[in-house]
Amino acid sequence: MPKRFALPLSPAVAAWLDKCRWACGSKCFTDACNESENATFEAVLARRLSRRSALRGAAGVALVIALGQTGVSRVEASNRGRLTFRPITLNTEDRVTVPEGYTAGLVIRWGDPLHSWGPEFRFDAQSPEAQANQFGYNADFVGLFPLPAGSANARRGLLAVNHEYTNPELMFAGYREGDPEPWQVAVELEAHGVTIVEVARHERGEWGYLPGSRFNRRITGTTRCELTGPAAGSDWLKTSADRTGTVVYGTLNNCAGGKTPWGTLLTCEENFHQYFGNLDGLDKNDPRYAMHRRYGLPTGRSERVWERYERRFDIPTEPNEAFRFGWVVEIDPYDPTFVPKKRTALGRFKHEAATVVISRDGRVVVYSGDDERFEYVYKFVSEGRYDPKDRTKNLSLLDKGTLYVARFNDDGSGEWLPLVHGQGPLTEANGFRSQADVLVNTRRAADLLGATKMDRPEDIETNPVNGRVYIVCTNNTRRNWDQINAANPRGNNRHGHIIELSEANDDPAATRFTWDIFLLCGDPANPDDLVFAAGFDPRLISPISCPDNITFDAWGNMWIATDGQPGTFRRNDGIYAVPTSGEERGYVRMFLSGPRGCEICGPEFSPDYQTLFCAIQHPGEGGTVAQPISSWPDGTVPRPSVVATWKTTGEPRIGS
Repeated sequence: MPKRFALPLSPAVAAWLDKCRWACGSKCFTDACNESENATFEAVLARRLSRRSALRGAAGVALVIALGQTGVSRVEASNRGRLTFRPITLNTEDRVTVPEGYTAGLVIRWGDPLHSWGPEFRFDAQSPEAQANQFGYNADFVGLFPLPAGSANARRGLLAVNHEYTNPELMFAGYREGDPEPWQVAVELEAHGVTIVEVARHERGEWGYLPGSRFNRRITGTTRCELTGPAAGSDWLKTSADRTGTVVYGTLNNCAGGKTPWGTLLTCEENFHQYFGNLDGLDKNDPRYAMHRRYGLPTGRSERVWERYERRFDIPTEPNEAFRFGWVVEIDPYDPTFVPKKRTALGRFKHEAATVVISRDGRVVVYSGDDERFEYVYKFVSEGRYDPKDRTKNLSLLDKGTLYVARFNDDGSGEWLPLVHGQGPLTEANGFRSQADVLVNTRRAADLLGATKMDRPEDIETNPVNGRVYIVCTNNTRRNWDQINAANPRGNNRHGHIIELSEANDDPAATRFTWDIFLLCGDPANPDDLVFAAGFDPRLISPISCPDNITFDAWGNMWIATDGQPGTFRRNDGIYAVPTSGEERGYVRMFLSGPRGCEICGPEFSPDYQTLFCAIQHPGEGGTVAQPISSWPDGTVPRPSVVATWKTTGEPRIGS
């Protein structure tokens, strides 16, 4: 539970605290339980900066570095890929703001019915049955799958949207914190998960969804899912409701995700720990106790108190239920009858992102971050090879392969360390009897291998132009300012940074890589922030904090969505664009700003790059139904939504 402050809280700070409660179960205020002696990325970066002659000025705050240039070719961007929009500025308005010459329109919002028969949204008459057939809450990852399947149609497709968590204080009038009613818990369970809905572009550029499409469906916190891969059937995954260890009801805390080349959705279960309670009711000598502690499960009651009504969330009652969450889930959006598959070969942790690329020899590579402070960066390399002519065969590719965790070295090199039972310390002597044990207790396995502790690694994406991998580290405020010195210039990393990684021989399946810093975020006007922008003059860039999700356009420009600026800048979160090559490499410009209390998630381009989709998650967070801070988008209760942005003048490409 967040620390409570004696002084009155501003709306921005209140929103930040609510974010900690519901989005991550207050993980910033609890012990992450990573007690390994592994090096932190801060320490590695400090030594790296020292090697690169990072200097402090007389005041102890000026940073002069040349990161992002050594080993990086400055390929000139074509005029067609050049970003020419006029940047917007940070604001606190309760609307979506875009540059001159652009328009942002609503696509779908919380409670919108997926079927032609309804049910229509009624804020004062919600039910779990209705919510199970309506657009869910707190939209996160957004993925567009063109129709027909396999085409590049830019005007019609299936929109797959994650629903990460719920804000009951904004969903229900008179909600009692710590004392929810059973029907409210049931509604919240149905508001989690995924929505798949058909969308189409109209003549003026706006997008809308099609109620009644045969593709429309909800996957919720109660939907039947299957466990597949090496951990399926493990004793750790068996419960009183599922003696086989292969069937789970529900997917929860679906944050970022990814799309496969064969046209399926990968949705990531992130902060699943917050749904479980009463760990101290389990015998501390039970091996499951230490395993649950390593993943931050609450020792007392949960923040949501769902375990009061859903006994599977009570740890002493069902000690194995939590092991059935924290996976990457594969869903076929083109098949409404497809049973979601939790792919255990990709490991169990607080997944953020599942970005898929194909290696030189045809194997499938999936990058993913463990979104908690001092956790790790992972990738999975399949055993089988992608066959563009056999979609059915590809549907099982994520069940066999090798999971790796990253170690970053001081000299800018790094290794991918295999998480394979029987290799190195991953033996029965250390508690690993099988590969299933390694995958269920992935964090502990990574600890033993000596992986590098990171600053909340979230989205990890590959650049389609230069082939490099970009790792988004949102923030880490645990390092004290009194630890700052010439070799460690970013204490209290509240603004976050982005790492640029190059795989050996440009092969995603490689086991070695080189790395550098692409962006140190912050306010260029504040010397304490030590902003760096891949060599571009920081004084000319837009202030940016807490990078979260990223995507790339066809010309290699990075588009960054933020999550945390209400707490750092006291301004709304937004989307920024930045070239990764050419003379403007590192030139960060703000493109979109969201309404009050929200974060921006899931930036996604249409195939022709004439539309940019994004999710507006938790507008109004920090307020309540009785004391709102936002009424977006309808002027009534705030409703998480997906919006589309398009150009109204000149060349139709976004950013031009």
